[in-house]
Amino acid sequence: MPVYVYSITPAAHPCRLEGLDGVGAEPAPVRAITAGQLCAVVSDIDEEIRPKRRDLTAHQAVQERLMSDGTILPLQFGYTAPDDEAVTQVLQERADGYLDVLERLRGCAEYHVKASQDEDALLREILHDSDRARLLNDRIRAGDADPRLPLELGEIVAGEVQERQESLAAGLVRSLVSLAGDHRVHPPTGDDILSISLLVQDDHRDAFLKAEARLAEQVENVHFRFSGPLPPYSFV
Repeated sequence: MPVYVYSITPAAHPCRLEGLDGVGAEPAPVRAITAGQLCAVVSDIDEEIRPKRRDLTAHQAVQERLMSDGTILPLQFGYTAPDDEAVTQVLQERADGYLDVLERLRGCAEYHVKASQDEDALLREILHDSDRARLLNDRIRAGDADPRLPLELGEIVAGEVQERQESLAAGLVRSLVSLAGDHRVHPPTGDDILSISLLVQDDHRDAFLKAEARLAEQVENVHFRFSGPLPPYSFV
C-alpha cells in the first residue's frame, strides 16, 4: 500500500506518534518503519496528496512532535513511496548519507529571516545623496515638461535602489551568518530584499535571538520577519 513519508530519524528516536493525524481525507495512523540505524515516519494513503491546509498542518504537526524529542531529517511536503518495502530499501541503500546528515543536524533548528525596506525612506535617501537625481526631481516638481527628465530620473533611482539594496542585504547576511553553523540564502520575493535560512545550535538559540532583536533595532527603515525554531528543511 502507498505510504506518505514525513521524516527520517535515528532508530533510537522515541517517535512519540500517539494522537497525531496523518495526511489525507481519511487519515491513517502515523507510524515508524525501522531499518538498521534509521526510522522513517509514515502513514498509509489511498489518494494523491495535495497541499491542502489540513494536510500541510498535519505534515507540520508530525515534524514538530518529532523535533521536540530529538534530531530529525524532515522531508518536504508530498514525498510518497509505493509501500513499506520501498521505504526500507531506501533506508538501507542510503543509510550512510542519511546518518551523516542527521549528525550534521544534531541539536540544531532552522530559523528564517526575511527583510524588506521602506521604499519612501530609500527614495528620500537617494534624493538627498544624488545631486543629479535631486535636480531632476526638482525640475519635474517645478513643472518642467521635458519627457526625458522622468526617464533619466527613473534610471538613476532604479540603479541606486538595486545597488543599495544589494549592499544592505549582503551586510545583513554577514551579520546573521556569524551567529549560525550554516545558512542558505534564498531568492527574495515580492518587496523583500533578503530571505535567508540559518541553522542554529540549540545551545546558541538565546544568543541568536538576542542578536536578531539587536539587529532589528539597529538597522533603520528595514522591516524584519523572524520565524523559528523550525524543522531544518533547508539543510536536508
